[in-house]
Amino acid sequence: QVQFVESGGGLVQPGGSLRLSCDVPGMTLEYYAVAWFRQAPGKEREGISCISYSDGSTYYADSVKGRFTISRNNAKSTFYLQMNSLKPEDMAVYYCAANTMRSQCGSTIIGHEYNYWGQGTQVTVST
Repeated sequence: QVQFVESGGGLVQPGGSLRLSCDVPGMTLEYYAVAWFRQAPGKEREGISCISYSDGSTYYADSVKGRFTISRNNAKSTFYLQMNSLKPEDMAVYYCAANTMRSQCGSTIIGHEYNYWGQGTQVTVST
């Protein structure tokens, strides 16, 4: 069974940084678009970033644009989310996901289009 394993979450002060990793041993991520989502308590899941396989193009939600950077290492079947200038409103459970039906990100990140998911990692932004 394929597992998407997130790591790198934790507690950080406002203005700090974290780097999330999503490791997928046993499955190649080549040809697939991969993305990060988050869900805060009482809020809907939000697609925040996607990176295409075909041309490496990226998409960011307005809420994280300019602060977060998505990247991927296809050879290692791993992708990342570098989060800088973290705010209390960034506090959520973060999930990595893959869309095995397409290699290109769309103009929006829609959760039901992603068919592989990690278990989530908590990010807490607080003093």
